[in-house]
Amino acid sequence: MLIERSKEVLVKARMNEPRRLIQLLAGPRQVGKTTLIRHVMDASPMPSHYASADEPAPPGPAWINQHWQRARGLVSGRKKALLVLDEVQKVTGWSETVKALWDEDTRSKLPLQVVLLGSSPLLIQRGMSESLAGRFERIRLGHWSFQEMNAAFGWDVEQYIFYGGYPGSAPYINSTRRWASYVLQSLVETTITRDVLLMARVDKPALLRRLFDLASAYSGQELSYNKMLGQLEDAGNTSTLAGYAELLEHAGMLMGLQKFSLAEVRTRSTTPKWQVLNNALMTARMGMSVNQAKKDGERWGRIVESAVGAHLADGHAEGRYELFYWRERDKEVDFVVRCNGKLTAIEVKSGRPRPARRGMDAFLQAHPGARLLLVGAGGISLEEFLSRVPEGWLAK
Repeated sequence: MLIERSKEVLVKARMNEPRRLIQLLAGPRQVGKTTLIRHVMDASPMPSHYASADEPAPPGPAWINQHWQRARGLVSGRKKALLVLDEVQKVTGWSETVKALWDEDTRSKLPLQVVLLGSSPLLIQRGMSESLAGRFERIRLGHWSFQEMNAAFGWDVEQYIFYGGYPGSAPYINSTRRWASYVLQSLVETTITRDVLLMARVDKPALLRRLFDLASAYSGQELSYNKMLGQLEDAGNTSTLAGYAELLEHAGMLMGLQKFSLAEVRTRSTTPKWQVLNNALMTARMGMSVNQAKKDGERWGRIVESAVGAHLADGHAEGRYELFYWRERDKEVDFVVRCNGKLTAIEVKSGRPRPARRGMDAFLQAHPGARLLLVGAGGISLEEFLSRVPEGWLAK
């Protein structure tokens, strides 16, 4: 079942705008970019041509030229045609080639609409910013929300918290081993091999993989780079780990939340709190079902907190607000959101025996005027919180 995502409406509407802009759909693997654009192609009255560069040997500029010419042949008079190039970041020199062809069509007033899809947002953004400034509009497709997974597959909130937001994994959840294998092999390994290792020079790919394994296992917990080095087999340094962590974040896999402080320098130098961007990346390695995980209150509490963090991280990735955590000595707050200069402190309560009010009260004392939210037992229900975009809960 295909969810009618709001971003699809934007794509359809923008194809009818008088000003031509390249449409860029970027986001992690397996969130429905290709399915979405094929649905748009089927629903659109204009003729279209689709090609994917996801091949064993990366194609060169001639590949783009070839498919561009085929799409040009679909244009009839003033009637538009649509060209879709998938995984375009894999093409050597793609942005310069697209720029040259796009500018040719602009000068000749050829009404060819172009949509580019990419699962490596960093490489896509670099190419767009360096060669295609003023010629494109970016549409980010993130991981599926609880509402989307509920509407498509009937998942309840506990299933979503455990299995995350990968629609392709839904058919396999009745077999723990098969579901975990799908996530680890088809998603994690493919993303690292085909996306992360292409973003920048990676001298120690084994170290990058071990970093991901360790950081995803610690989702919802603080762990410094120095302590991580002590648990990793391959030699490295903190700068190397920080660089690899940035690549993993750009690939939509995980991020290191920084400690909130009004002193910006201090904020950027603290121990990160690790956060997977889709809970499946954390739970697939546990080797258990959702019912087995729920029997361990401490473990289930970390899973729930990580699910809330992944929900909040989606808006952070789009630049709608900033996301942090907060700790002062033995007092802590799970998440702090800064949106339009307003602060919201969020504490998640589910299965972990921690005095939430101590951290919340201490944060409010340090930052008067902040909004306090308790999610879970005794506060906003998990289902209600995950059913709304985070901005609906934030301080105005």
